[in-house]
Amino acid sequence: MQIWGKFFGGVIGFMFGRIAGAILGIWLGHQFDKRMSEAPQGMQERQALFFNTTFAVMGHMAKASGRVTENDIRMANALMDNLRLDGDARREAQAAFRRGKASDFDLQAHLRSFRDLTMGRREVQIMFLEIQIQTALSDGDLHPREYAILQTIANRLGFSQAQLDAMLARWQAETRFQGAANNGPSLSDAYRVLGVEESTSDQELKRAYRKLMAENHPDKLVAKGLPQEMMEIAKRKAQDIQVAYDKVKSARGMR
Repeated sequence: MQIWGKFFGGVIGFMFGRIAGAILGIWLGHQFDKRMSEAPQGMQERQALFFNTTFAVMGHMAKASGRVTENDIRMANALMDNLRLDGDARREAQAAFRRGKASDFDLQAHLRSFRDLTMGRREVQIMFLEIQIQTALSDGDLHPREYAILQTIANRLGFSQAQLDAMLARWQAETRFQGAANNGPSLSDAYRVLGVEESTSDQELKRAYRKLMAENHPDKLVAKGLPQEMMEIAKRKAQDIQVAYDKVKSARGMR
């Protein structure tokens, strides 16, 4: 199943919450898939494992609160739609989601395999964790068992408690940030997008901004393994960071 590029590109667009971004991501990912069509069998197996683990853990997360809600199903279907999964590929994703809901689902074993698969590719691990965060928050609330699963995922992938909590806060802020009305995003959400407190000094704010921009610089992401064609998507992320920084700078009267 040669869908690594489409999956990667589609998920990036999906996480931005922009239909245009998802479509662009899928198209760019398709170009990557074409280049990978001659990849060794081992590569294809790793791609399939990434795909199945993502949807299986989504299913497990959805069941954590006691029952799978319409929001959970809608979110899983939205990701499948954004990835344009149909036929066997969609049935495989649905089967993985159902396996994750089973009472005997072995989360630890799946996370061990996923950790070995990603081999330190932090941007892929972050993407995986953010998908699960969105699943947990799909109903607007974070159930204690959902949080416990997120803690397990974060711990297994090497993220600290503080990093997980920061990702939760930042994801919620970015969602509000992108959906802000004509008055623009709130100042508090701008701080959260930048990952800093309102009490942060101007110097610390600049350092945080520069660090985020460096981490999300398209050239750097390409060097870490992202296809060259995904630069436009990476630029969208950098734009959100820039807008947040400009808003905070204006509020502080910084130059």
